[in-house]
Amino acid sequence: MLPSPPGAVLLAALLAGAAQAAEPPPVPRCAATVRFDLAVGAPEGAPEVCVSADETTIFVFDSRVTVGAVEFQPGGRLAHWALGEDGLSLYATPKADYLPGERVKVTVRFADGAAPASANFWLVGHASRGTRRVEVFRKPRPPDVCEKERDEAQAEARQCQEDKARLLAERQEPGGLMGAAWLEGAGVVASRDILWTVRKQPANALGLDDAWSYSYTGKGETHPASVAVRLRLSNPGAEPWTLAGAALVDAAGEQVELARWQEAPIPANGAGAVVVGIEGEPAQLGCPCTLKLWEASGPRTVTLGNVTFPVSQKTAH
Repeated sequence: MLPSPPGAVLLAALLAGAAQAAEPPPVPRCAATVRFDLAVGAPEGAPEVCVSADETTIFVFDSRVTVGAVEFQPGGRLAHWALGEDGLSLYATPKADYLPGERVKVTVRFADGAAPASANFWLVGHASRGTRRVEVFRKPRPPDVCEKERDEAQAEARQCQEDKARLLAERQEPGGLMGAAWLEGAGVVASRDILWTVRKQPANALGLDDAWSYSYTGKGETHPASVAVRLRLSNPGAEPWTLAGAALVDAAGEQVELARWQEAPIPANGAGAVVVGIEGEPAQLGCPCTLKLWEASGPRTVTLGNVTFPVSQKTAH
């Protein structure tokens, strides 16, 4: 069984940059939009693009693609693909059984004869969060695109600075178990046993033995600044199971990828705990939500529905 709620609240430290031991191998960047600039020289190796089963990823080029000059290796792993009528867009939709970590190489050849004459990309299977739009530039990018990237980078930097300031302020409270008890007693951290309310999918690769959810509301805030879930999972398989990614999806289809921590792989015919969580603006998610967990490769995933988070005493009226 999991520790009692005050002690378990320490798990919220994951969201403050707590231990990242045994971090799974990195996966390709899975932002909603990614950009590749071929004008500054061909990238080393073929760039990797996250794709998810039954979800379309659109490639947008600044040069026309030659009709009939799009190749996929190995073939037959896409449910659908099409070249836009203007030759500037390519739509690719992996099949429903496209596995996390599966790789298909796509080659496109351009129609104008200029260099580079072609471009290669890897479509890398992701359990839940595929890239929606890929922008590929062969010519110098227009100023408005560069300005957009600059603004996005500045916004990300500001968010990092705000998170750092908040974390430093939080550290003024007692640490360790005393800090957990202090925060829960102050009504800014709340915990909930959700084992009996979550919905387990029959196809889940792992069994669920225990489940707790947590929310943290900072000083002066009215909505949770952080949420986390701790699960104890049992592995009936013949191979260890290592958490590689997690995501929350709400009823409206909004999805956010989660930070994750796992002390060690869950052994075959054994059990172990994982912690996943998010910082930022989780109140934008309309939970109950669906929680998805996946390993680095292979089909062994876990999906839990009706995941809810408690409201701290501080914000309950």
